[in-house]
Amino acid sequence: MELTHIRTIRGLMSRYDIRFTGSLGQNFITNPSVCPRMVKESGITPDSCVLEIGAGVGVLTRELAKAAAKVVCVELDKGLFPLLGETLGDFDNIKLVHGDVLKLDLRGLFEAEFSGRDVVVCANLPYYITSPVIMRLLEERLPIRSITVMVQREAAARICAMLPSREAGAISAAVQYYCEPQILFAVSRGSFMPAPKVDSSVIRLDLRGEPPVAVYDEALLFRVIRAAFSQRRKILPNCLASGLGVHKAVIFPVLLAAGVPANARAEQLTLDDFARIADSLPAI
Repeated sequence: MELTHIRTIRGLMSRYDIRFTGSLGQNFITNPSVCPRMVKESGITPDSCVLEIGAGVGVLTRELAKAAAKVVCVELDKGLFPLLGETLGDFDNIKLVHGDVLKLDLRGLFEAEFSGRDVVVCANLPYYITSPVIMRLLEERLPIRSITVMVQREAAARICAMLPSREAGAISAAVQYYCEPQILFAVSRGSFMPAPKVDSSVIRLDLRGEPPVAVYDEALLFRVIRAAFSQRRKILPNCLASGLGVHKAVIFPVLLAAGVPANARAEQLTLDDFARIADSLPAI
């Protein structure tokens, strides 16, 4: 079954009375080269277990099952399960889990399904939940070796931007704290049905053993980062005072102690700069 053929996809959807659900960000892959390349560049081995988020009609899922020991796919759309029963029926190493990846007990899922084995995340993420999904996977410190996902091209550039740079944002800093990111390859909008309005990129995030900076209060570090990037055109004293809920007079000596110019903007700072700011802040 050639699941990337438009005729095949339409036939399956007609047979199972399925409609495209825009609210779920459903765009099915019709370029046959994309999923094999994703799997190849994800670092999956025959001993790996894979978490996939969103199965679609099973195009990527099938490629993952060929390469890995086990694939667990979290799928929100229960209506796709009968279709997936057909498209994935010839594999015995795939498990479908119905649920919202932003609400599921992921740690419990990992313990039940993977039990300490090598785990890789590989998925074609719905664009509207890209950042929340990535941050949840990272913040929960799940036993993941790498995350390979297809995302909107602009999101890929922001997620993988290294600090300092004009492209960087709060998500860039957070990802850099947890991972070593890289953009693998581009995917044109014509590779999907229906075609989205934007092009895509596949990125890979390799989880670090230890963060690249030491900080006293990790939660405060991320509050500082979010506050600093909350108003990109404003200088740090304004952003930090507003975002942290403190008077601007508190911020100037903090920046001085951290060795950061008071007229700097967030995009000009390194991760070390943010760590020193967080460590120099009084209790807030």
